[in-house]
Amino acid sequence: MRLSLPRSMVRTIQRAVVEFEMLAQGDKVLVGLSGGKDSTFLLYALTVFSKHLPFPVELGGITIDLGFKEESEMDFDSLREMCDSLGVPFNVVRAELADDILHNPQQNPCARCSYFRRAIIHNYAKTNGYNKVAFAHHLDDAVETFLMSIIYSGQITTFLPNTYLDKTGVTVIRPLVYLRESEIAGAGRKLGLPVTPSPCPLDRHTKREAVKVLIRNLKKDNPNVFAHLAAAMRDSRNAQLWPRELTKEEIRAKSHEFWFNQD
Repeated sequence: MRLSLPRSMVRTIQRAVVEFEMLAQGDKVLVGLSGGKDSTFLLYALTVFSKHLPFPVELGGITIDLGFKEESEMDFDSLREMCDSLGVPFNVVRAELADDILHNPQQNPCARCSYFRRAIIHNYAKTNGYNKVAFAHHLDDAVETFLMSIIYSGQITTFLPNTYLDKTGVTVIRPLVYLRESEIAGAGRKLGLPVTPSPCPLDRHTKREAVKVLIRNLKKDNPNVFAHLAAAMRDSRNAQLWPRELTKEEIRAKSHEFWFNQD
């Protein structure tokens, strides 16, 4: 297989890898393969990119089957064939967790699914000698996560491009963070990369999908909405935020000082 990517995409991935120090000599990188368009593109892109690095990087692929369908109904042949053609070892890990994910009243099913999936991948990486895990989150994912955190949890946060995990000693990298979802989808179609439908019954009926629609609608009135949200994610001296909320004890002490300790 002759591997190639448009120069513009290579430069964009290179910018992320260099800026956030994602790759180094001797890295063994485990790529999380959901089977969707983003993760298959990530594996392909990293395979291409790694061949031009000044040092060797070893890649592996892993798919987590959380039991949303019977094992006999799951088909990972296209992913396995892709990995074989790229010369990348591929493994599937099944965990019967679907019932817990879908029927746990204390946690959002998407958050719980993501937690289990990440935990299994991180532990697999640690056990099998991978020092890094690569996920296919792109710029749209980062902006959507940023807006979701504000709307649904009252926090100003999003995922980081490079994160070291103390518990496992594994570093999570996201080499596609500067690429847009539409770019990845278009490239995947041109390359003929496989796409495996999600087995999750909640697919496309999530809070993330609602936020996608919200951003799309806001852009109709202001085409710069996405760019402004992306800019707002950055640590900036221009940020003007309220101070943290005081505890009841702090409020009580300040009130006492205001009413009784005036000079």
